[in-house]
Parts: sequence; structure tokens; C-alpha cells
Amino acid sequence: MNRLFYPAIFHKAEEGGFWISFPDFPECLTEGDDMQQAYERAVDALGLAIVSRKDEKKEIPTPSEIDKLKIDDGFIVILEFDMLAYLKKHNNKAVKKTLTIPEWLNEYASAMGLNFSQVLQEALLAKIQSK
Repeated sequence: MNRLFYPAIFHKAEEGGFWISFPDFPECLTEGDDMQQAYERAVDALGLAIVSRKDEKKEIPTPSEIDKLKIDDGFIVILEFDMLAYLKKHNNKAVKKTLTIPEWLNEYASAMGLNFSQVLQEALLAKIQSK
């Protein structure tokens, strides 16, 4: 569930710019003064909705099929949401972990001046991104 694609409905606002709604997340609305700002805010709002549902152990809906959506006004934009990028940007809180490694590995790594936290982060990211 690292990359997700959801439809968003971009509506022209009377005062200019756009307001955005999400068929799969009725609680989620945002707006922007122009297309670029609206798109960026839509991705952030979608991320907040997904992460909030995930944290509350609520269902993450399957994206709606765009050919089955009925749009009265506005137009459909497919948003790509990258969970890892969102979490990196919005949740960089450090968490302390205790781990066990063989003594010989500790000695070699320490002699090389390796930063254990950095090596572990890089290895975990590589593992997560390969899935």
C-alpha cells in the first residue's frame, strides 16, 4: 500500500480557483487558488484522510472506477498518493529501538565508524521500497 491512485473531483470555485472533493472520502475537502496549489493541497488532504483512517483502524476504500462516477459539475483528476513520501514529510518523529547483532559485526562496524541508526534506516527503506 505504498502508492495509491484515487479520483478527485475538481470544481471551479465562484471566487476563482478550485475546491476539491473525493468520492471515496466524503469527509475530505480542500481548495486551492490555482491548479497547482489545488493539486498539491488535494494530495495532502487525501494523505491526511488515508492516514487518519489507518490510525483509527477504519477501512481504506478501494478507489472508485472513474467510468462509474457521476459528476454534476467539475472534472475528475486522478491523484497519486505515495504513503512513504507522505510519512517522511509529515511524521519524522524518532523512535528508539533496541537490537541485537553478533559481537564480531559490532566490532567491524564500529571500527569503520558506521552510524548504526543510519545503516538501519537505509536497510529498512530499501526493504520497504522493494515490496
